[in-house]
Amino acid sequence: MIFGRAVFAAAVYGFATMLPAQAQQVVIAIGSEPTTLDPQLREDGGERAVTDNIFETLMVRDATGALKPGLAASDPVQVSDSVWEITLREGISFHNGEPFNADTVVYSIERIIDPEYNSEQASFFSSIVGADKIDDLTVSVETEGPDPILPARLYWMKMVPPEAAEAEDFAANPVGTGPYKFVSWDRGNEIVLDVNADYWGEAPEIKDVTFRFISEFGTRLSSLLSGEVDLITNLLPEFVAQVPQAKSVSGLELPIIILDADEGPTADVRVRQALNLAVDKVALAEALYAGYADVAQGQLMAPSFFGFNPDVPGYGYDPERARELIAEAGAEGIEIELVGTAGRWLKDREVVEVVAEFWSEIGVEPNVRIFEFGEYLNRLFDRETRADAIFVVNSNEMLDADRPLSAYYHKDGVGSSNTNAEMAANIDAARSETDVSKREALYHDILQTAYDEAYFLFLLNINDIYGTSERLEWEPRVDAKILISTMSVD
Repeated sequence: MIFGRAVFAAAVYGFATMLPAQAQQVVIAIGSEPTTLDPQLREDGGERAVTDNIFETLMVRDATGALKPGLAASDPVQVSDSVWEITLREGISFHNGEPFNADTVVYSIERIIDPEYNSEQASFFSSIVGADKIDDLTVSVETEGPDPILPARLYWMKMVPPEAAEAEDFAANPVGTGPYKFVSWDRGNEIVLDVNADYWGEAPEIKDVTFRFISEFGTRLSSLLSGEVDLITNLLPEFVAQVPQAKSVSGLELPIIILDADEGPTADVRVRQALNLAVDKVALAEALYAGYADVAQGQLMAPSFFGFNPDVPGYGYDPERARELIAEAGAEGIEIELVGTAGRWLKDREVVEVVAEFWSEIGVEPNVRIFEFGEYLNRLFDRETRADAIFVVNSNEMLDADRPLSAYYHKDGVGSSNTNAEMAANIDAARSETDVSKREALYHDILQTAYDEAYFLFLLNINDIYGTSERLEWEPRVDAKILISTMSVD
């Protein structure tokens, strides 16, 4: 059933009955429950929303995206082509009393790059081969060849305490150095954090925070309108005018559909090209996002990322040519399994369903399967169970081509569905190339190759949109982190 905006807004006022959030406490509704609270294990936005407030990193970004020291006392220093030294802040402890020091950093680095640990974040740290303690407050990090963006990698790697991280319940009982401490996890409902009274940095104004898991948009909206929560993620553009406050920022998130280039009905490049040409991305942006999205230019990159290729044209909307390619490939009537999830990203289910409709119009039969987020992640990161086509939204907080190319273009990437060895070798070479112009040229060639091979259905670049209560003072960040320490309430 389709509701008008005013009718829907009035309706949701009526069925939300929870008490309003209280002063010095905020309640945040997120679209998916974390699959874990171990901050190094999975590539899970629900987990990050919570653990960004519990754990910290050696480097941080300000609200505009600029890098600066976090747990590090100063910027990392490159002492040779493949070795960096990092000086740490002193006097910092984890919530359980374990000291933060060089041993902690070495442990955290070696843990996340260990193949047996099998972190889904491995592509963020693909150049790091190890770390050594120099003294209690100095660490050296070794990379496989030169790595010009190591400081940006350290912005993503959360530090964990060695003793607590070895406990069997660490994934459900996280311990960090951050401004908030874990209190409880009511599975299926909420996670509660309390302020860390011994925090080493500036004391936050908010004392308590509750994260509620609400995958259905109407319920998220009603909880905000009733005063039950203070902030909701993934506000639908058509309801911007209905909420007490709407906040948006040009986002780093780019939705794509990964197409299996090696097996199944999408192994033929003509089919993959046809699937791109079949989708009217301009209509998709206007109909679903009401101007809060831009059409992607044939690459899993935004123009602000280093390595973006301005000469890659992007696939236009040409259903007639798409039908011709399907016919040339002898693929009329083929079934294509299309996997997605619901509630994690803005209009994720709707995008998948609309794409399926466009595909149906060129003579193929999409089989849409929507999974809850944990099972969806299993299928995304397990190549053996990955579908012919799987929707994902990539967020590139490193603002550099290495992140999406290592994760989704490289044949060994956690989200890759191709076995192009030459392209993988070029990605490896670009990662360690210190000559900026040569590195950029390599990336341009890689992005052109992936466009020509149509390894993905390239879609959009979407804005991050939030709804907040009147009492909440907070501005969204370009890296989409929801940092409670930056909030205050009237």
